Amino acid sequence: MPIIVNLDVMLARRKMRSKELAERIGITEQNVSLLKSGKVRGVRFDTLEKICEVLRCQPGDILEYRPDGAEEPQRLAG
Repeated sequence: MPIIVNLDVMLARRKMRSKELAERIGITEQNVSLLKSGKVRGVRFDTLEKICEVLRCQPGDILEYRPDGAEEPQRLAG
């Protein structure tokens, strides 16, 4: 799928667990897990807004478009 969800990366950067995020944005921990794994067909803008507010980030920090067949970009350590 060309849309990559980097929610786990942002959670790690903010040193936050999925459970805390779920509580703060008002969704279940299971739904956060499904979102992190990319196993959802969509996300409501109000949910995305709450995630961005809590994690102090932009939607582009969480969602990434990568065309099918494109290699994963190399990330720098640090």
